[in-house]
Amino acid sequence: MVQKSKPPPAANQPERRGEPERRGGPKRRGRPRAYEPDVALGKALDLFRKQGFAATSLDDLSAATGMNRPSLYGAFGDKRELYIKSYQRYRDEAGAAMVAIFREEMPLRQRLERIYAAALDIYLSGDTGPRGCFTVVTAASEAVGDPEIRAMVLDGLTGLDKAFASCFRRAKEKGELPESADPFALAQIASATIHTIAIRSRARVPRKELEAIVKGAIDVMIGAKG
Repeated sequence: MVQKSKPPPAANQPERRGEPERRGGPKRRGRPRAYEPDVALGKALDLFRKQGFAATSLDDLSAATGMNRPSLYGAFGDKRELYIKSYQRYRDEAGAAMVAIFREEMPLRQRLERIYAAALDIYLSGDTGPRGCFTVVTAASEAVGDPEIRAMVLDGLTGLDKAFASCFRRAKEKGELPESADPFALAQIASATIHTIAIRSRARVPRKELEAIVKGAIDVMIGAKG
């Protein structure tokens, strides 16, 4: 018998022994992620806002996000790091909801009313009840003993003061406030009103009562509506 000769390897393709033929393109390596980090972070944020840092265990976070502990550590670090990332996410989202109202041109009273209405929408949200403001919750808990978290909270508080002060300054320039008005003092009152409705909303004070507080504070800051 004449043995048939093997065909030569294709040009520029070295012969590989013992390797099965690949079909349909290169084979993907590793297991695909079974979670979306952005979605998981949102779930963690919801849980931290509801329960706080101390009352939220890693098992709670694992159940909420659908990620086991090694996956949580790999994606976000330890529980503290996940809390910080969640708090930053909250600040980004809350800021995005407010920034347009602070920047648009409108009468001062209308601007303040819209700012507080947007804040109440945030504070009163939650599947199981109002969750309040995550900054206020964090200020009263984790900011006390953690310098990095405290710095984030203070940055958020001073940022709100500055945003309100800019509103009052522009209103004063347009003649909506008297010459004697102090924009920064008014800004601190405006911020304090934000904080009190945040606390009361978490205590499940009805929205109508919170809106009454807002109306009274606006009348004090810029005068009763004629």
